[in-house]
Amino acid sequence: MSKTKIISVVMLVVWVSLAFFLFDSIKSSIDEKERIASAEARIIEQLKMIREAEIAYMQVNGQYTSDWNKLISFIDTGKFYLIEKSETIIPLPYGNDSIIVNYDTLGTRLVMDSLFSKSKWPYFNLSEFPFIPGIEPQTKFDIWADKIKKAGLLVNAIEVKNPKPVNPSRDEDSEYNTRKPLRFGSRTSVTTVGNWE
Repeated sequence: MSKTKIISVVMLVVWVSLAFFLFDSIKSSIDEKERIASAEARIIEQLKMIREAEIAYMQVNGQYTSDWNKLISFIDTGKFYLIEKSETIIPLPYGNDSIIVNYDTLGTRLVMDSLFSKSKWPYFNLSEFPFIPGIEPQTKFDIWADKIKKAGLLVNAIEVKNPKPVNPSRDEDSEYNTRKPLRFGSRTSVTTVGNWE
């Protein structure tokens, strides 16, 4: 075999190896991005469920809770009261009206049935509710609820976040909220908006 043929064969092997290496590294990078996107989608769905439960807890109890046991108990056995409001307007002789407001309790409905129906949340599992999906060992979301001072008033605030981000580029010290670990709410504002929204 001539030197040119040997060089050509060696170069062909090098090019094929290089092409395979490039293809493999690009494919593994795409696969990793898809894995992260899928894992974060499950975490976001869990955060949305927690947010709905906390908002309902706030409506019934007048404050958020940072106690997972209280929140789980509320979902499992809590009830919403179905209330009908009616107003009666009585005209007064001097041009004003008097309004009488009546509230009538029509019944109750379980929180579980109201918030977590299988049609709305097909993957809802109360025993897994506080845990970050797909993280081993099992880790709970960090939950904080308290009153903060805003415009001279004490108001309820909540923050729930993922303490172990799946995406290595998410950092608590990032100046962009969208690059911080997945969360909803805030310790400094009255909001329940998620940083993925």
